[in-house]
Amino acid sequence: MPLSDTNTTIDYAFDAQHIWHPYTSMTQSLPVYGVVSAQGCELTLDDGKVLIDGTSSWWSCVHGYSHPTILAAMQKQLSQLSHVMFGGITHQPAIETSKRLVQMTSDNLTKVFLADSGSIAVEVALKMALQYWQGRNQPQKQRIMTVKSGYHGDTFAAMSVCDPDGGMHIMFGNNVTKQVFIPAPTSKFDEPLNQTDTLALNAAFAQHHQDIAAVIIEPIMQGAGGMRFYSPAYLVKLRQLCDQYDVLLILDEIATGFGRTGTLFAYEHANIEADILCVGKALTGGYISLAATLCSDEVANGISDSPAGVFMHGPTFMGNPLACAAATASLDLLLAGDWQQQVKDIETHLIRTLPAAMTSKEVKDVRVLGSVGVIEMHSPVNTAALQKAFVDLGVWVRPFSRYIYIMPPYTISAAQLTQLTSAMLLIADTLIPTEENQTLISHG
Repeated sequence: MPLSDTNTTIDYAFDAQHIWHPYTSMTQSLPVYGVVSAQGCELTLDDGKVLIDGTSSWWSCVHGYSHPTILAAMQKQLSQLSHVMFGGITHQPAIETSKRLVQMTSDNLTKVFLADSGSIAVEVALKMALQYWQGRNQPQKQRIMTVKSGYHGDTFAAMSVCDPDGGMHIMFGNNVTKQVFIPAPTSKFDEPLNQTDTLALNAAFAQHHQDIAAVIIEPIMQGAGGMRFYSPAYLVKLRQLCDQYDVLLILDEIATGFGRTGTLFAYEHANIEADILCVGKALTGGYISLAATLCSDEVANGISDSPAGVFMHGPTFMGNPLACAAATASLDLLLAGDWQQQVKDIETHLIRTLPAAMTSKEVKDVRVLGSVGVIEMHSPVNTAALQKAFVDLGVWVRPFSRYIYIMPPYTISAAQLTQLTSAMLLIADTLIPTEENQTLISHG
């Protein structure tokens, strides 16, 4: 168990006055909890309280915290070369990370662009698609098609392919490029493709294919757009139509990659290949920011044939050696370990326990896939109130909108996972709207 650093003092007053946290107001900010150390699957707060982490720090820390192998790789790299520009220079950490990504992903993905965040990986993918068609003398292909309820990041091009109606970016209006949206998949994970989805896909491609450069989608699981799982048959149909109508397929595996849904990459559920693939989050095991966009030889050649002659993107911290050292260590740990059984054990526990939440009238649905467990409420919850309730129960679970979910590290113990799911069930039951606990539900 990690020990609290008694010499660490969290300056909450300065934080509240000056520091912006994700998706919060500076005048009505949500409470924050000061973390001073982390070990395994546990976070230690400044008051000594230990919390079991149910979110893997936004789905990235698949090996847990302070893993000696990753720390050693980073410490060694830090003493040799922590950063150098990637323009005109290369280094072995970037080569090793790229080798592993080429080996792990589908055979057609042979080119690797190392970015510094998931949103940038998506920006890179969209730019690749646009430049590709310029190189293939079809510059009219300028639009991107995607599905509703999706989420791909917070930068402007990424925002343009997030949900246009109920998403987080509707306030930016006409400053966001208007893309082509089709209904979110309705075929459930364990079902064949239904007629509604088939008709919607066929109609969208028939109508828009001449202007569409690419389709982008989160394979199998829509994450921040609603934690929805859909049928692999949908991806099979999507791949077929992209081939038929000459449209590139971009798969955003930033949230789903590296084992989260039970296969190494979620597209493996459908046995398809992407033309362009985005990965991030768990790429470094969550120890430092790094993402990557992979593409096929055909896409790379098309970009090289475009009027620019080169791919027009180059982040300052592209291919950062320290991040690549962490990524190489994390990927080696994953491939050498027993992640398949770990994820299967988590899934089995979630399937066995979470359906009990359906006894609450406030619960709309319970769903599980791989190491992802979701309790969906009928109404949006009060995040601040639920956050405190979870902390009081000794766990870190961060709800959003209507969703109480966990994506724990793969290394979580059975006892820790039981404490997480017990807390979720208790909170879901507490949300039955009575006079005593009405404050835990926010109806907007």
